[in-house]
Order: sequence, then structure tokens, then C-alpha cells
Amino acid sequence: MAIGPLLLQQQHHHQFVFLRHTCGVSPLFFSSVANSSASCLLPVAFLRRLASSASSTTAAAAASVFSPRKSKPNHHLHQQRPKQKPQSQPLPSPPPLLYHRLRSLAPTPDTLAQKIGKSIRRPGAPSKARVYPDVNVIRPKEYWDYETLTVLWGEQDDYEVVRKVGRGKYSEVFEGVHCTDNEKCIIKILKPVKKKKIKREIKILQNLCGGPNIVKLLDIVRDQQSKTPSLIFEYVNNTDFKVLYPTLQDYDIRYYIYELLKALDYCHSQGIMHRDVKPHNVMIDHEQRKLRLIDWGLAEFYHPGKEYNVRVASRYFKGPELLVDLQDYDYSLDLWSLGCMFAGMIFRKEPFFYGHDNYDQLVKIAKVRVKEEENCYFFRNSKFCAESIRLLLYRHGRKPWMKFINSENQHLAVPEAIDFVDKLLRYDHQERPTAKEAMVNPSTDQLRLSGRSGPFP
Repeated sequence: MAIGPLLLQQQHHHQFVFLRHTCGVSPLFFSSVANSSASCLLPVAFLRRLASSASSTTAAAAASVFSPRKSKPNHHLHQQRPKQKPQSQPLPSPPPLLYHRLRSLAPTPDTLAQKIGKSIRRPGAPSKARVYPDVNVIRPKEYWDYETLTVLWGEQDDYEVVRKVGRGKYSEVFEGVHCTDNEKCIIKILKPVKKKKIKREIKILQNLCGGPNIVKLLDIVRDQQSKTPSLIFEYVNNTDFKVLYPTLQDYDIRYYIYELLKALDYCHSQGIMHRDVKPHNVMIDHEQRKLRLIDWGLAEFYHPGKEYNVRVASRYFKGPELLVDLQDYDYSLDLWSLGCMFAGMIFRKEPFFYGHDNYDQLVKIAKVRVKEEENCYFFRNSKFCAESIRLLLYRHGRKPWMKFINSENQHLAVPEAIDFVDKLLRYDHQERPTAKEAMVNPSTDQLRLSGRSGPFP
């Protein structure tokens, strides 16, 4: 199936959703139309009737929201309505017991900032990456200034869609083929996002092309009518991590973590943070022992001292710096996410930190991590609008890593693996090992010493 008709079907789906929610038409009608093999188009007369009713309804709603309500005075009603006497005495205040009950029934704050306060940088205490801090300072502006990128578009008709393999917040992913040589590929159709974000992903993929275990960008195409862009990647015969990880042995886990560290060290050496490391973005062809780090949509160029958006990474893999709004983070964020992945693999607990929201995620971390001293980066370089975060970290006693070992994972949670995850999962991001340092850890050292970098029996 060509990419163009697929985009047209997606447009019709969005039209159905809009008409359903705007005009109140029965969902059964839309399901019958959408599933009809004859046509995906609605009758013109019906569309006109819906459009007129929707426009009148929407206009009335907009007028009620954005325009002040003006009504003609009704003198008859004013004559009949008796004048209200001013209250001579104020209403009595509720008794103390009732007052406390009302306070207990008041809604609790939902956001992390309301619960623990936002982190505020102390003057003169900037954070700077321990490695590769000045890559983008030394290199020319053209290397990192993605907003000036001129995209060279390929031919969309050169590719055909075979089947859908996944979807995300910003894209839908399909397995495809190149029509000329019938070579398999992955087609990532981007959803409507800012052009700047699309250019950033393309620029980063171009800069990292050819790096170890980095997914290779093959082509960039765009639909001529809708202007919807699609990225064409190399094909990886991936096995879903929920199926693969429970079958991995100790040496397998060490090998794939080592390969992932290669990719992270390379992208960090090029001045780029991935910011979304998680099992969903690590493609593994277990038969070929091939790993690829994918989805660079949230990646960003690192500039020392710059404040970045904390709304990156998936919740279960967010570093504590993101959860308390520390914006001058660096490459070490990727090492925390890698530590969460590694902990999930060796303890057979996926995800390892399972929080229901950002605040609960920090609670889950605090219940596991060691009580770190006052010299921690959090307390040394930041102050908080509330002391709750300090109390949170110190309220929960440490749960030793040994408590997570059971009969199902004891062959994986060996001492050197536990020591490795303990070093990765540090509150203070400046104390985490770099990707290069992690590659010489005892947990992965035997891979480095053996020199094995490809498939092995």
C-alpha cells in the first residue's frame, strides 16, 4: 500500500472524530461508514447539514464564552421583583470542628510543583557536564543550529507500506519496502508538530549517521498534498522487549547494555542528549545480536549552562532532576534511564520504578535509593519552594537491593550487577558514571576485555 492513501485514511478518521464530538452523531454511524468497503466519504448533503449545525452550535458556544452576555432590560420583571433588604448581620462562622472537616475535604494539589515546590537554582551554581561539555561550543553553528536546516525531500512514491508496527505520541510507524529493490525499511509518519521539532530530529539523525548502534536514516519524504513528512529508517527485525527480556541470560544482558553504552557514548561525544532512553526505543534483533537506539524526536544538543525542558523522557525512566524541575541537566540523564532499564532486566521487574504520577515516581525512587548526604547536588546547589522534597527523601528508609532478589532473578542479580545499577541510579546526576566510564565497569568489563563486539555463539 502506498503512503499517500494511508495518509488520506488517517485524515478521514480525524474528520469522523471531529464530527462525532462536535455534532453528537451516533458512534455506530461512524463505525459503519468507516468499515464500509464501498467508500470512506460521507454524502455531501449530510456533511453540509452537519457543518451548518456544527457552525451554529460552535458559534453560540464561542459567543457565550468570549462575549459578555447582554440582555435587554425587562421593566415588567423589575417591577414585580421585590427589592432585597441588605443583610444587617454577617453569616455566622462555622464551628471549629466543622471547619477542620471542611479543610480535610478540600481538594489536594495534583501537580508535582504544588506538592513539593519547584527547584530554584542558587546564584553562581551552574551545572556542567563532566564530559564533552564544549562540543557544540567548538563546532560551527551550522552543526547544531537546526532551525536553519534546509531539508532535501526524497520521493514518497519510492516506498510502500506493508504493515503497522507501532505508534507513539508524535508518530505512527510502519514496516515498508523500497519499490525499486524490494528492500525492507521502517517508515515513520510524523504527526502534526512544530517544524522546528522535525528539523531538530532530522539534523540530529544526520549528525549521528554511521555511529555505532545508532539507527540509520535512509531518506526523508513528504506527501505532496498534505505536506506530511515521513522518515525512512533501516529495518531491524525487533523482538518485543516484553517477550525478549524474560528469556535473556546474564551474559545477554551484559552484552546488550554494553552495546547501548556504545551508542550513548557516541551521541554524547557528538554533543547530543537522547533524553528518552527506554526499552521501547531499543530495537534488538536477537538472532543477529544487533541493537539499535531509535526515536531521536526528544533528543537535543547540549550547551553548558542552558536550561532545558523537563517534560522529556517517559515517567518510569525520568531522572530525579526532571521530577524536581532542575533544568540545567546534561548527558547523565541518559545514564539514569539506562540504570532503570538495567534494574528492570536483572530484577525481572518492568518497569522498576512504577509511579502513578511524577510525584509518586519520586516517592518510588526515594523508597529504594539510599539516603544520600547533605553534599548531594540537590541540596548543595538548589533551594526549594517547599521543604517537602527534603522530607520525602529522608522520610523513607533505604530498601537494600538484596530485598529485590528472589528465586526467579537470583542468577541475574549478581553482586557486580547490583553494584553497577547502584552507581547508575544516583540522585546527584554529577555522581553518575559517564557512558565511557560505565563501559569499564566490572559488570561489562569482560565484554570489553574479550573484544567481542559482534555476534557470538
